[in-house]
Amino acid sequence: MSFWQGKRVMVTGGAGFLGRHIVGLLQEHSAEVFVPRSRDYNLVRFEGAERAMADCRPQLVIHAAAFYGGIWINQLYPGRIFYENLVMGAHLMEAARLAGVEKFVGIGTACSYPGYLDGLLKEANLWDGIPHETVVNYGLTKKMMAIQGWAYRKQYGMNCIHLILTNLYGPWDTFNPERSHVAAALIRKFVEARLEGAREVEIWGSGRPVREFLYVEDCAEAIVRAAEVYDDVSPLNIGCGEGASIRELAELIRDIVGFRGEIVWNPAKPDGQMMKVLDTTKMRQVLDWSPPTSLAEGLRKTVDWYVAQKAVADLRA
Repeated sequence: MSFWQGKRVMVTGGAGFLGRHIVGLLQEHSAEVFVPRSRDYNLVRFEGAERAMADCRPQLVIHAAAFYGGIWINQLYPGRIFYENLVMGAHLMEAARLAGVEKFVGIGTACSYPGYLDGLLKEANLWDGIPHETVVNYGLTKKMMAIQGWAYRKQYGMNCIHLILTNLYGPWDTFNPERSHVAAALIRKFVEARLEGAREVEIWGSGRPVREFLYVEDCAEAIVRAAEVYDDVSPLNIGCGEGASIRELAELIRDIVGFRGEIVWNPAKPDGQMMKVLDTTKMRQVLDWSPPTSLAEGLRKTVDWYVAQKAVADLRA
């Protein structure tokens, strides 16, 4: 019998971009999956988290729910992003503890790393400073969830792990301009420019920042593997360990989409942190796994999905 056979698993955010891929993979492994939808369970309130635990009786919780977005959404809703993510994580872990959950998997973000650091970010670097000013309100909430897991393990013996995710992209991403991250935003820009016969596409910033991009199905596989085999209090990076500049990303998407116009860079808009790539040495060792999907292959799959599902994808918040 596999580890997941018949195991009751709660996946918060299970109807979202990353969560639906986690849910699908768990179901393939014959787990019993419960997704607490926001219309039924307000996880920002403790009673909502407590009721979700009572209704599901999970043995394992994967907390993938979050209110987040790119640089623009952080400028629009900094307070909401801070409050909702902070209390949602705190309430869920406490409710899970009280319910006797066997394992809590906290999903963190590379935004939690110190904003002044360049190069490959190792797990030990997480505590070297505060996040970049453009994402500090989001990054710190996930950092506090890692601390909560450490504290609960120390006092209560609760098995909590914290996974630090790099930038994700893929099918069911958020393509809404107000909330989309860079890969999805660029895919929509170039597809619409091609459809409209536009002569140019404007992109924020200089194009020089370097980021890491992980295909969402690969990320879901890593999370499920970590939930099964990783039991250390130290956070674990989840990524591909390779960076690409925003300029390289834009040119690759342009070519895949088939847009023939010009790219116009707007350096008056913020770049954010100049380089953010995760060191995945530990991940490859402890999970005995590496992401199989190349950036070009993953982007092509995502563009094909977006073109086929554009009417639906554009309406998702």
